[in-house]
Amino acid sequence: MAEYILRYGGMRFLGLFKGDGNGEYRHGDRVIVRTDRGLEVGVVLRESTPETAEMLREAGEGQILRKMTREDDIEAEQIQAHVPGEMETCREYIEKLGLSMHLVDLEHIFGGERIIVYYLAESRVDFRELVRQLAGEFQTRIEMRQIGVRDEAKLLADFGDCGKEVCCNNHLVQIPPVSMKMAKLQKATLDPTKISGRCGRLKCCLRYEYETYERMQKELPPMGSYVDTSEGRGKVVGQEILCAQLTVMTEDRRRVIVDLADATRVPKDQVKRPPKDEPKTPPDS
Repeated sequence: MAEYILRYGGMRFLGLFKGDGNGEYRHGDRVIVRTDRGLEVGVVLRESTPETAEMLREAGEGQILRKMTREDDIEAEQIQAHVPGEMETCREYIEKLGLSMHLVDLEHIFGGERIIVYYLAESRVDFRELVRQLAGEFQTRIEMRQIGVRDEAKLLADFGDCGKEVCCNNHLVQIPPVSMKMAKLQKATLDPTKISGRCGRLKCCLRYEYETYERMQKELPPMGSYVDTSEGRGKVVGQEILCAQLTVMTEDRRRVIVDLADATRVPKDQVKRPPKDEPKTPPDS
């Protein structure tokens, strides 16, 4: 039985779903699926392969039940039409109970098995009374899900600075950690307004090429080492990783750019050090 990659849920999860044996599904087909959360609406992206299944080994799983019918479309539209009112009701209860939490979104599962409430909070929140009152109001199971700012962007954001859909809302199964070290290695601007995504945190795309930069940097002589070039011996003071080039300060105080192929690293024991009573870096004349 064929397996398909689907996107489903308010968090736009990716998952591997077994077909129902009633025919093939194509990209863009809307289907009713069963997940560990209940009956949901999913969108077929493509048929799975062993390679894609390995890449999505941490994704969700489930079963395709059928293609969406006209009746399913009507029911999904009715459920979605109720969400704004349910959000307002939820806000009223939060305010009434004086809870220190920010309501982000609310997801009403298609099959009616549960309503998932997504919220932000700086500390732990005792929401037991809130859950009790909401369950009585909506007559279904209430699941509270505390999220971070990256997850908030996954729920609400649309397009990034690049003009494409934000990665967290498109192809990422998990949101990986991103550090300033990654930006520095790639010589990206360190202006927070230019390297931050819709969530206000460092852009996920800074991680995509980081391993390549790391691998290529290991092939270059490290900063501070000495190399012999056609311009003479000098100290490495800069690296252009993608170009495989070095900025070298020669012994006569010139800065030259050389290709990696034209530079031979000098062993440490062959580097002539200045006498202790002489400055290591002579002043410019």
